[in-house]
Amino acid sequence: MIQLNPDYLIFEHSGKHIPCSAELAALEMMGDGAPNIDSDIVKNASAAVLHYFKHELNQESVSVGDFALALQKVLNTLGIDFSPDTVKDSPKVEESDLERLAKQAGDGSELFFFSYLRCELKRTLQASPRLVRFHGLRECAKLLAGARRWNRRCQAMSDQVVEFLRTCWSVESANQACTMIVS
Repeated sequence: MIQLNPDYLIFEHSGKHIPCSAELAALEMMGDGAPNIDSDIVKNASAAVLHYFKHELNQESVSVGDFALALQKVLNTLGIDFSPDTVKDSPKVEESDLERLAKQAGDGSELFFFSYLRCELKRTLQASPRLVRFHGLRECAKLLAGARRWNRRCQAMSDQVVEFLRTCWSVESANQACTMIVS
C-alpha cells in the first residue's frame, strides 16, 4: 500500500477516490475568489480543515461536500464570505447506529440483529442517498459477542457483520449509485 502524503486527503467525488493536497483542494473550490484572499489565510484554513478530518475525526478520506462545508465554516469564522457551489450539491448521507440495532435485538440475539440490520439497510436505501454510513461496529460486536473487552469472538462477530452488510449491499443497492461505509 502506498503511504499518503501527510498534507493530503482522499477526496470522494462521483464515486471516485482522488488523493489531493488540502490546500490545492481549497484553492480549487474557491475558484476566482482565491486571488482576492491572502495566500497565508488559505494555507492556514486548509491546514485547519486537514487537521480536523485527519486528527479529530481520524479520517483519511472525505467527500468534496464535507470538505467544502468545513472550509466554509473556517473561512466564515475569519470573516471571509465563502459559499462554494459544492456545498449546495453535497451528497445526501444516511447514517445508522449498529450499536443501537444490537441493543434492540437484545442479549445474544444474533438472528434478530441480522434481521434488523437488513431492514435498516433497506430503509436507508429508500431515501436514495449518495452515502450510507453504519457506525458503532466495535461496540455492536462486543454486545453481540457478550464481551466487555475486545477479543477474538468480537473480531469474528465484527467480520460477520461486515460480510453480511457487503452481501446485502450487493443485492439491495444494485440499481443505485451509492457508497457504504462501516466504522
